[in-house]
This record gives sequence, C-alpha cells and structure tokens, in this order.
Amino acid sequence: MPDVFTELVGQVEAVQTLRRAAEAANEVIRAAEAVAAGDRGGAETADGLSAGSAMTHAWIFTGPPGSGRSVAARAFAAALQCAYGTGCGDCAGCRTTLAGTHADVRFVAPDGLSISVSEMRALVLRAASTPAGGRWQVVVIADADRLTEAAGNALLKAIEEPPPRTVFLLCAPSTHPDDISVTIRSRCRLVPLGQPSADAVATVLRDRDGITPEMAGWAAAAAQGHVGRARRLANDAEARQRREAVLAVPRRLTGVGACFDAASALIEAAEAEAAASVAETDAAEKAALQTALGAGGTGKGAAGASRGSAGQIKELERRQKSRATRAQRDSLDRALVDLAGFYRDVLTMTLRAPVAPVHTDTVPLARAAAEKWAPEATLRRLEAVLACRSAIEANVKPRIAVEAMMLNLWRG
Repeated sequence: MPDVFTELVGQVEAVQTLRRAAEAANEVIRAAEAVAAGDRGGAETADGLSAGSAMTHAWIFTGPPGSGRSVAARAFAAALQCAYGTGCGDCAGCRTTLAGTHADVRFVAPDGLSISVSEMRALVLRAASTPAGGRWQVVVIADADRLTEAAGNALLKAIEEPPPRTVFLLCAPSTHPDDISVTIRSRCRLVPLGQPSADAVATVLRDRDGITPEMAGWAAAAAQGHVGRARRLANDAEARQRREAVLAVPRRLTGVGACFDAASALIEAAEAEAAASVAETDAAEKAALQTALGAGGTGKGAAGASRGSAGQIKELERRQKSRATRAQRDSLDRALVDLAGFYRDVLTMTLRAPVAPVHTDTVPLARAAAEKWAPEATLRRLEAVLACRSAIEANVKPRIAVEAMMLNLWRG
C-alpha cells in the first residue's frame, strides 16, 4: 500500500532516515501521553528531542532541482502527524498534511524573489503555539535559500531556542553559505538528496501516471532527472514545443542580429509561460480581496471600504508582480538547463565519452556540431550558458544576460 514517501523517487537512504526519525518522534508523543495519563516512566523521553535521537527539531533537505526536496519535507511532515507514526498515507494526519490543510503544518513558499523578515517573524510566532492535534507544529520552508538576511536571523533564533513540539524543515539547493547561513546549517540535521536516475523517473511516469513506456523514457531523459518537469513534458504538448524552440537556438545563431532575435524570443517565451502559470492564482486572489473589501456592496459603509482599499490592492499587485518575476526566471532557467544539456551532448560526442545523450531527439544536430566545433569551443559555449544562469541568479537583468550569452554562443 502506498505511503507518504511513495512520491519521493530514487531516494532510498533519505527515506530510511526519515522513517527512523518519524518512529523516534512517535515515541516522544507516546511517552508524553503516558505521562499525561499518570505514568512517570516516560517522563525522560517526553521532555523532548535529545541530541543523540534519530529525531531532531530542525532539518535541511538539499539536492539539485527536481530531486524532491519539498516532496521529502512534505512527506516527512505527514509522517510526523501520522496517527501511527509511520506515514501510512491513509490516516487523517497524513491526508490533511499532504493536502496542505493540516492545522499544525505550515508551508512557506515565497511568491517573489525572497522571504521577508516580517513573514518569518509571524511564522515563528505561530509555530510557538501548542499543536492543536497534540503532536507537532511543523514549519516547512520550501525555498530557504531565498530568506533575506534579517529573515534568516529571525529563523535562527527560533531554531536555537525551539518550542518543545515544533519542528522546522528547510529546503535549499545546498549547504553553501550562499544558499543557507552557516549558523543555521550547524543547528540542523542534513538530508542530502541525489538526482533521480532517468530509469527511476520513467518507472514512476509509466506505473503511476499511466504514461506510455516510449513517452515516459523520452520525458525522463529530457528532464534530466527532474520528476515534475518530466511529468509536464509527457503530458503537455505546449511544454514540448517550448523545449523544441529552445533546442533550435544553436542553429539560429547566424549573426549578431540573429543573436538578439533569439534572445528576444527566449525572453518572450519565458514571460508568456510565466503569465499563464500565475494567471489563475492572480485572478482568484484579486476576486477574494474584492469580496473581502465589499465589492458590489451599496451604502455608505461600502463606499468607505472602497476608498480605503487602495493600499491593500496596491500591496496585492506588488506581491503578484514579484511572483510573476520569479515565475519568469524559473521558466527561463528551465530553458537554459535544456540548452546546457545540448552543448553537453556535443562535448561528450566530440570526446567520444561512453555516456547517453541528454536530448535523444537532437542527436543528429549535436553530432553535426561535434564534427564542426573543437572541444574547447564547445566548452566555452557550455560555460556561456552556465554563466548566464549565474548572472540572472545574481539579479542581472535577464534580457542583458541572455543577449550576452547568445553573442558568446555565436562567437564560440
């Protein structure tokens, strides 16, 4: 029978670690219940989580994009709330946590480019309350690498002096100081996740999602181990078309003008994809705010509410703009990963490396490029793509970074 860890693909060691920790956490709960019933024998265990326990109060999940950091954190949160302490996937604690509706589990995912200190302070304050269900208060921060310095300091204080029934689950690409502060890292238990193999991803798409074996194998390879992207490529024809347009870039770079045209096309495609991805959420938020502010009402009270709503509407628009910017950058990054995969294929073919290509559908184009370009030229092109990703992450305007990349790809 599937349990809460079923969605975590290709992470056997991590799942074993989390299962043991969930069992240890359940022992703490049982001991506390025994003490409440008058049995003092469990007092020592019920006092909290010891340093040597399999369970601790703060965790960091690291791994490359698509490895399942947030999936692992959500599954672990469900196991902590499981009535049986196993993450059965069937009890109310498991179901509500996985659905995002459990009263004692809070998921933090930044709408924009960062998580603010005010948001973190409010979260820490709420997390200090007694669990409504009697088990754990769990805080899941999906993108801990986007904490501002002040927000990180607010979180650090909570991790240093945690309430007895609160568990913090942080997700970040790595433990590098650029992703997570050294002091926060030193107070957390690390769960490293690896990139799932293409075979493991294909198996999930085939057996769980009903994708044909051929499409599952192709999507898994094209997504480079990213489960969510593989599922999107397998099910969404538009996603496949956008990928094809990105992989056509190398043969379009015939001159300076063509470089700028290709950059504009890439930016505009990312903007269109991002706008489509946030449109439904933006509309729902705007409608909810208008309803809360009395839209459609009549009388003096409604008129007063309308006049006083400008600030709230402006704040909503600011958050939505920030979310759209983040979505654009995420979409553009996926395109750059695809482009890097192509140049990686060219390089491995040039060097006759015994590895499978990332993009099986562009093998003829990659082989032709491998015959034409020297290994050093291909490596420079690959480095240009990676440099573009780094520049955008460092807040260089995407259009400037992409235009510079296109010129470098053309020059070789």
